[in-house]
Amino acid sequence: MVESDVLRSPHVIEYTYTRSVGPVIGAFFTGLRDGKILGATTAGGTVVVPPTEYDPITAEDVGELVEVGQSGVVTTWAWAQRPLKGQPLDRPFAWALIRLDGAGTALLHVVDAGGPDHMATGMRVTVRWRPAGERIGAMADIACFVPEGDR
Repeated sequence: MVESDVLRSPHVIEYTYTRSVGPVIGAFFTGLRDGKILGATTAGGTVVVPPTEYDPITAEDVGELVEVGQSGVVTTWAWAQRPLKGQPLDRPFAWALIRLDGAGTALLHVVDAGGPDHMATGMRVTVRWRPAGERIGAMADIACFVPEGDR
């Protein structure tokens, strides 16, 4: 075997920090743990879900946090026929933008509809929570959304 002039060294890419969520996102995650979905009000009266620290239009601080509905309307969607490892569901599902009742923006999450023929823009969906004892204050506390009436 001929020795090479190429130097080799193992390299691991990692992010060794913990993100601080702040008071707005922290309250949002606490709400999820408790089975509530919170949005932030803006000076223009829009409710942003998930809430942001600042108004996405004006960059001003957001106002109070308010609870929004647990059902809403699919504004757009894409079908995932073969879910990848680490995705929210282990069976085919839809990625969807869902404008919850009382919200002015849409939340990205998954819809467990059973097939693409059961999905449509404008359809109503409702949240399916993880069991209360399994919730940790994370987006995964919402297991998925399902067509309204299919809880």
